[in-house]
Amino acid sequence: MSGAVDEDTRRTIADGRRTLGAMLSTAQRHLQKVFIVFVIGFIGTFYALRLFVWEQLKSDLFSRLGPALTNEQLVIATTPFDVILLQVKIGLVVGALISLPPLLYFSRDALRERDFWPRLPRWKIAVLAVLALVLFVAGALYSYELFFPLMFEFLVSNALQTGVQPTYSIVMWAQFVFLLTLSFGLAAQLPLLMSGLAYAEVVPYETFREKWKYAIIAIFAFGALFSPPDPFTQILWALPLVTLYVLSLKLTKFVVAIKYGSQRLSLRRALSERWSVLLAGVLLGAGIVAGALLVSVRGVLDRPFAVPGLGTTVQVPTVPLLPAIEGFGLSRPAAVVVLGVAGALLVGLLALAYILYTSIDLEAATRRGRQLSESTGDPTAIDVSELDVAGVRAAPEEAFLDMSEEEALTDANEAMEADNPEKAQAILDRFDTAEAGAAEANAAAEPVDEPAAEAEPSPEPWSGEWEPATEHSETVPEPEPADPYSEMETETALGSGTDAATDSDTASATDAEAQPAGPNAVSRTTAGMVDAFTEQETTEEDIGGYYYDIAFIASSLRSKAFRLVALFMVVLAGTFYFLYQGGVGQIKADFLSRLPTGVAPTTVDVVALHPVEVLVFDVKISTLAAAIVTLPFLLYYAWPSLKERGFAGGDRRVLLVWAVTLVVGLLGGSLVGYALVAPTIISWLAIDAIRAEMVIAYRISAAGWLVFFTTAGVGLLATVPLSMLLFHKGGLISYRTMRGRWREVTLAVLTITAYATPQGVFMMFIIGIPTMLVYGLGLGLLWLVTLRGRRRTGGRGQTAD
Repeated sequence: MSGAVDEDTRRTIADGRRTLGAMLSTAQRHLQKVFIVFVIGFIGTFYALRLFVWEQLKSDLFSRLGPALTNEQLVIATTPFDVILLQVKIGLVVGALISLPPLLYFSRDALRERDFWPRLPRWKIAVLAVLALVLFVAGALYSYELFFPLMFEFLVSNALQTGVQPTYSIVMWAQFVFLLTLSFGLAAQLPLLMSGLAYAEVVPYETFREKWKYAIIAIFAFGALFSPPDPFTQILWALPLVTLYVLSLKLTKFVVAIKYGSQRLSLRRALSERWSVLLAGVLLGAGIVAGALLVSVRGVLDRPFAVPGLGTTVQVPTVPLLPAIEGFGLSRPAAVVVLGVAGALLVGLLALAYILYTSIDLEAATRRGRQLSESTGDPTAIDVSELDVAGVRAAPEEAFLDMSEEEALTDANEAMEADNPEKAQAILDRFDTAEAGAAEANAAAEPVDEPAAEAEPSPEPWSGEWEPATEHSETVPEPEPADPYSEMETETALGSGTDAATDSDTASATDAEAQPAGPNAVSRTTAGMVDAFTEQETTEEDIGGYYYDIAFIASSLRSKAFRLVALFMVVLAGTFYFLYQGGVGQIKADFLSRLPTGVAPTTVDVVALHPVEVLVFDVKISTLAAAIVTLPFLLYYAWPSLKERGFAGGDRRVLLVWAVTLVVGLLGGSLVGYALVAPTIISWLAIDAIRAEMVIAYRISAAGWLVFFTTAGVGLLATVPLSMLLFHKGGLISYRTMRGRWREVTLAVLTITAYATPQGVFMMFIIGIPTMLVYGLGLGLLWLVTLRGRRRTGGRGQTAD
């Protein structure tokens, strides 16, 4: 296992251990103080959760639900130790986070010796820490006050519409809430992260500006994975992050401009030139506070007011800032003065930031204009990437002669990414024209020496040590096929001893030099795994060959990828829409009505312990249905490449017949399972619990998959022998191939069931073993079908070309 870790990784781990040891040894005198901080954070969090946090969380996050739903047991404990263990875990995490800053502070000397302590003034570190904390709190408050109430309203209503009772486990519910709160808090760090990376020149500002499309796609993709699929929730997630990204771009530009323009810009001169803007901002802030106080004192916003033209009334929420400030012991006039000063300072700071931003931007524009005017006489100083299409076509030829081919391709690629293909084509055309003109000029300038061109080089005198190649070509016999077993017997009989060992060492050294340093651990491990399921030895070269075959087959599907993806998405969207609009509830009601008379439908209930459990179940079922429908068409389009690589043969039109057979077998088996198998199994599992007068509440992720496997699973099992018979009759896969590759089929079935089904290894064997038994039944049927042909050929069959 140590060979899989390279030297750099081991060195990094060792450095981290030494740094951690140095931190603890340096802070050893202060560990008691750090431990006291940890204990205070742990105990405080534990009792805060126990006394009022849980009730406050439930009342705030379920505030948009009706009183009937709020009074129900939406959050439950599934084991006796759920609540206390959850409080202990949260307390440990909070205590560790609170004790981390003191630990780092007491270990600052050891960190400074290893250059891990930032070389910045303390006030800058404090400002960055406060800014990061404010951004994190802002993101967490947004999720807590707006996102979570709307999201839980949607999730609870969707679960009830589906026919599933939302009774969330307190562990899963708390983890879900805390993780999403943490994600919003970390996402709010985007301005600080982008400006810090650009200021440190790790990622240029231009990269953030040019890759904004990818950033927006990533934001919506992340929201699609970790939030409900309705458009309103997607907008609630993505719109603030997109706005935050735009503001982060402006802030990053401002920070980078400050870095490069601080030496040229004088703050005193900027304020002296634009003091009126600052004064206007201060007066505006004071005026806003005065107007708000006047409206509040007169009670204008205490009652709803009508909106002209709409016929509706609007109630404006008010914040009692003045009474809150008076609560500190200040009089009414003093409170008014404090609010006025706070408003003036806030708007004044915004005005100051505007002055600095515009002044630095003006300075940068002036510097760019000065550089452009200075470089007007030098055509090679023109930056082609900054020109438009007309500028590229009108630029002098020297600007393109000074470019390399790589620079021209880079500029053209940037133009394509900016949705300007005309500019990209103009750059390439001008570069090709300039290169062609330069080549013609060079060819015309070269002197032509006709006698030297016609002279032939004199042949080199023949050496006596050389021998003609024809003699060897006539005497060397053609190589015969090598027999490895005869060579092994010959070497054993001769007992080559030291000479053989020397030759072997030499060959090993030569092979070691020929192979690249550091063997591929993935290929070696994969070869070892596959070797256990094959009769012959599987080497790393075989794995590389498999990879080449897979890449070849995948490349042949590029032209049909749009059709396959369109079919997959249509089936997925249609199935999900049916389940999302109450299809699960309809199936549940009809299924429970088919249970035997001893099991009443009201005694069996289906619940959801996780907030997004119902949505995840709908997505998995929809994805599985789309994969089943798309698989025959995928094989149909990939058949020519599979046949070329020697993996299959026969007529690929059989696949279309197989698709129809698959649908018919799946529907027929599902109807049989739905009417007979699934009700019998469910009633048999529930009858003992009913006799014991227990509450039966199955999770949707368990009961749903059980119903699916006992209905659609029966249909899938029925299609296995039918598919085997059809493939053999159609010449796609022969009986001998199916029998000889049963190990690979077993490995594929167990792998697919392990990833596509819940409950891990246990469910893998529950589903995999019946599948392989049905596969064995199909082999038995094929053995009977091919019995006459195997008798005529002596059991060997015909040899393939």
